[in-house]
Amino acid sequence: MSSFFTSSIGKKFLMSVSGLFLVVFLAVHLTANLFILGGPDAFNQSAHFMGTNPIITLMQPILAFGFLLHIIYSLIIQIKNWKSRPVKYKKVDQSETSTWASRNMIWLGIFVFGFLTVHIINFFYVIKFGEMNMITVNGVEMEDSYKLVAGLFTDFGAISYIYSAVYIISFIALGLHLHHAFWSAFQTLGLSNIAWRKRLSVLGDIYAIIVAAGFTIIPLYFLLF
Repeated sequence: MSSFFTSSIGKKFLMSVSGLFLVVFLAVHLTANLFILGGPDAFNQSAHFMGTNPIITLMQPILAFGFLLHIIYSLIIQIKNWKSRPVKYKKVDQSETSTWASRNMIWLGIFVFGFLTVHIINFFYVIKFGEMNMITVNGVEMEDSYKLVAGLFTDFGAISYIYSAVYIISFIALGLHLHHAFWSAFQTLGLSNIAWRKRLSVLGDIYAIIVAAGFTIIPLYFLLF
């Protein structure tokens, strides 16, 4: 079993499984975040639920492990691919056989990871370990997560505009990453064939657009309204 996970196929298997796990997490995270469009009370209750629900609390270390697993094996596979081509081959037009996203998956991933680090510091770390304003909603005391989010997008002048722009670009990059990763993960796991390849590609594109557009709505909501 250990030899499988150290093999090329095993590494791709772990990267695909962890990637699909993160796909599910993104759907849950986006759903919770879009409650912000319902106003402070709706979002604060959603954030409070996500922060206090025992199942979600239990999933947090598993989620962190999934992220690390996906990132580590992605880097291992990419570095191995680079080392296997020490001499540049004759340059060909790869755009005829692959998409831009598929050729730049590692760079899209690194960019998203960089933003994710900032995102965790600004939100998760502050909520868990920082000093938060407390409010009461329907008789329940909770952190004012809405004020925290709104402040990052509106309270720091030009910096807020820059942060909003980076936020939007990052989720567009994530959408491009998902565009290729979605169907590729199923293919690696042997769950795709000629008939399903196109269907999974379409499903992946729809999912990628929903994720990118859904998260992009949040800074635009604060900037415009």
